[in-house]
Amino acid sequence: MAAQITAIVIFVAMFILIILDKIEKHYVTLGCGLLTLVGVFGICMNDIQAVWNTINLKAFASMEFWHTSGAESESSGIDWATILFLGGMMIMVEGMARVGFFNWLCRRIAKMVHYKTIPIFLAFMVMSFVLAMFIDSITVILFLASVTIELSRLLKFNPVPMIMSEIFCANLGGSATMCGDPPNIIIGSNLHYSFMDFLSNTGVAALLSFVFIVAYFYLIMRKELAGGGVSEEEIRKMPSPESFITDKAGFWVSLVIFLCAVVLLITHSTTGLTVAFIGVVIALITLITSAKHIKEILKGVDYKTLLFFTGLFIVVGGLEQTGVLEIIANFISKVCGSNYYLMVAIIIWVSGIASAFVDNIPFAATMVPIIKELSLGSDPLLATLAWSLAMGTDVGGSATPIGASANVVGTSAAAKAGHPIGWGEYCKKLAPATLIVLLVSTVYICVRYVTQL
Repeated sequence: MAAQITAIVIFVAMFILIILDKIEKHYVTLGCGLLTLVGVFGICMNDIQAVWNTINLKAFASMEFWHTSGAESESSGIDWATILFLGGMMIMVEGMARVGFFNWLCRRIAKMVHYKTIPIFLAFMVMSFVLAMFIDSITVILFLASVTIELSRLLKFNPVPMIMSEIFCANLGGSATMCGDPPNIIIGSNLHYSFMDFLSNTGVAALLSFVFIVAYFYLIMRKELAGGGVSEEEIRKMPSPESFITDKAGFWVSLVIFLCAVVLLITHSTTGLTVAFIGVVIALITLITSAKHIKEILKGVDYKTLLFFTGLFIVVGGLEQTGVLEIIANFISKVCGSNYYLMVAIIIWVSGIASAFVDNIPFAATMVPIIKELSLGSDPLLATLAWSLAMGTDVGGSATPIGASANVVGTSAAAKAGHPIGWGEYCKKLAPATLIVLLVSTVYICVRYVTQL
């Protein structure tokens, strides 16, 4: 009991310190992570094994870490696969930025829509949603945030509203397929659902929700973006997009590397190559093909975000090792009873709310055996609960800046460019959007599935 209380207190303290934003967030999570290792595992539990399980260095020596046909995100503690993958994608993005790829792309897009900010805003929401269906949302935001920041400098608009909408649409798009978000990989692999199973079920819910979300973001953000743009005279004087390519050979090499990353990510559930393997390989290829610019590329990597994730995984590991997440999951099973409508609503909303504050990967892994128990051997009920869990965990993380990996990456990119996104501003706009999707998903699942049970 003491260990559980201590783990909860440390998590809440970390959360409050991050909200206050007085100390850099990576210092907060690393400090709270150290307190978890010493206070929870050392003093309260006196369990050195819990420390090693949370640090999780043994993962590197496991074949499953590099190549597997199972769920690769279920290990407790620090998710080194996510950190390696994120670091690898950062290196790839820095390599693409060095050759002028993002400058070229943003100018090309701006020219196509005659440098109008609202069409760009709408186009990027669609692009974020679609790409995240096939590519990890972290990669999508790394790419789009860079382009958005470049465009904001060109068209003189605030990139924050656009980046926030991209973050949300990436998380929503990720809910549509099995490979879109890590919780879906866990759910699909454990319950033996395929890519098409997700696409034909959560994909429909995501697409329906997306219609509402585009309308919502347009209504609340159009005034902030309406002032951007340039005159017709300035447009005629604009240099061609191709003139911003600083290294033509490097440009095509970086484009090939990016396409390889896309193919590897789309097919990794088939090939068995894990995201850790893909991240390392893409990083090495980028560095090898840019040997003369290795220092420049490595200097641009956002190490603070990687450290933030490391500390966060340790703190969440404290909640895992002490059984706090399991207590939450068991509570749901007791409250639900045999009321299927209540069961679906509780799973969607509790998963959504919990995922806004607790990493959704361990939460999804904890909830899978609970929904198996709740289904009582009924495949239709199990599928209904699985889609409810997927939508709740995938979308709920959008509500806060730390709820999902894409959120952290997007807000960090904005801050790095001189446009910090505070908790107040973030939650004021994205928390209502999250509630909209959770509501749409609840109605959709109850009408399509629960009425048939």
